[in-house]
Formats: sequence, C-alpha cells, structure tokens
Amino acid sequence: MADLSLAHLEAFLEMMSAERGAAGNTLSSYRNDLEDAQSFLRGGRSSLTGATSDDLRHYLSDVADRGFAASSQARRLSALRQFYRFLYAEGIRGDDPSGVLDSPKKRQSLPKTLSMENVTTLIDRARSEADEAGQDDGSRLQRRRLLALIELLYATGMRVSELVGLPMSVAAQDDDRFLIIKGKGNKERLVPLSSASRDALTRYVAMLSASADADSPFLFPSRSASGHLPRQVFARELKGLAARCGLSAKSLSPHVLRHAFASHLLHNGADLRVVQELLGHSDISTTQIYTHVLEERLHRLVSDHHPLAIAEKNRT
Repeated sequence: MADLSLAHLEAFLEMMSAERGAAGNTLSSYRNDLEDAQSFLRGGRSSLTGATSDDLRHYLSDVADRGFAASSQARRLSALRQFYRFLYAEGIRGDDPSGVLDSPKKRQSLPKTLSMENVTTLIDRARSEADEAGQDDGSRLQRRRLLALIELLYATGMRVSELVGLPMSVAAQDDDRFLIIKGKGNKERLVPLSSASRDALTRYVAMLSASADADSPFLFPSRSASGHLPRQVFARELKGLAARCGLSAKSLSPHVLRHAFASHLLHNGADLRVVQELLGHSDISTTQIYTHVLEERLHRLVSDHHPLAIAEKNRT
C-alpha cells in the first residue's frame, strides 16, 4: 500500500475510533474493506487517496464479479463513502468521488414455500391424527380443527388473520363449493373450496356444534380476547405437526402455506390474474413475486418442446 494512502487510512481509522467511538470489529471491517479497495486500485495504477469515481465503479464491479452478496457490496461502498467524506472534511481532497456512486440493488427475496409432496405429507398426518382412535372429545376436536385450518388455508390461500377470524355463518352457506372471505379494507372475495376442505370443515363443525363453544359467532372459537383462535396458537400447532412429520418446523408457518397455495397454482398453469384475485392482492405487482415459479415452468417448456431445442437434443 502506498505510504500516503496508508497514512490517510490510519488517520481515518483513528478518527472513527476517537470521535465516533467505533468498535474494534467495525474498525477491522473498515480496514479490511479499504485495504481490499487499495489493492485493486494499485493494479489499475491508481490509489485509495487519488481514486476517481470511475476507478471506484470498476472496483465495485470487481467485487460483484467475485460473487459478493449485495449486502457485502453495500458495506464496501459505505466504507468508501466514510473514507472520502473524511478526506474531504480534512481538506485532503477537494471532491468526494464516492458521492455519485449508486448503491447495489438487493435481490428481492422469494417467499418461503413447501413442495407439493411436503404439503401432502402434512395433510395426511393431520388427517390420520384427527381420525385416531382413543382420543377424548377435547383432543379430537382440536385435531379436527387443525385439519380444517390446514385444508382451508391450502385450498383458498387466505391470510391467516382472515382464516382464524372466519364467522360461523360461513358453515351455513347455501353453496358449500365457495367461501366468501372479507379481506383488507372489508373487501369481499369469493374463493372455491376443494372437496377435501369441505369434508374437513363439515366434520369439524359437526363436532364443534356439540361442544361448549357451539354458540360462538366464530368458526374457530377461543377464550382469547378476540373470541377466535389466535394466529399464534395455529402457528404453534402447525409447527408441532410439522415436527411430527419430520419436516422443518422452523421454516413452516401459516404464511408459508399461503405461499405454497399460490406457487403450486402457478406451477400447474393458473393465470397470474386469477391467483391475484384468490390471494386478495389489490395490486398485481404484489402477486408477481411468485412469477419465479412461472419462469421455471416456462423455461422447462421451451427446453422440452421448442422445435429448435428438440432438434438440438436429437443431434446430441
């Protein structure tokens, strides 16, 4: 490292320690990041102190090419910005070459989901536990409730708050093929019910009607302040079921089942607008997070069925 840049780096770190109270780990990170930048800049016949904006862009591009995550790239840019602000404040430079640099864009995280096989495993286990002999009425009702919750959630993609807050009146609808859900902003939407979810709901309601909670206005009553099953209780029971299935309880939640509903529909050819309506999204851009499923399916379709792809496979 050039002596001048080294001297300025040491002065910068001293300032961060004395004036900003930076911790040892923070100072070490700054040193490592800035020394890495200096090493790259020296290869381009520049230096940390004398770098231009273009020099720094080339360096950050190199960091990205080396496979560093967007968060790591952003940390390096932050170190550079702190350093050049110090140089400017001290009168060592008359400009800040980092000021015009754009922050790296973080990739949008994809929602966690479950495979269709894992959902089947989960539902099969819930069904077998609900039908298990030798249970007292309280245990059987709780297990039938869990099965109904899972079947309804996976069949409709409801938000968990919509699910646990369903009124008892939905069990007395004339047409049991559909469910009317009141979502955000009190907007109503119609969602279809699968035969499995209708069966689970019917069996649960039949047992609920003979219980002490038969007069509750909620489909999933509870002694909670809201009067209905708290979402946290459902989440806890779902994680317990996952553990009994040998699935990762940590990565499973009611919200993950909602994501699985959307992803599996798209995987099997559903239109994005239909999925938007079923999920209750007011803006389709919210639903487009699931298009990674479509992209994967379309890529496979093109690879398997496009004439040029088939011809290429035949040649090989």
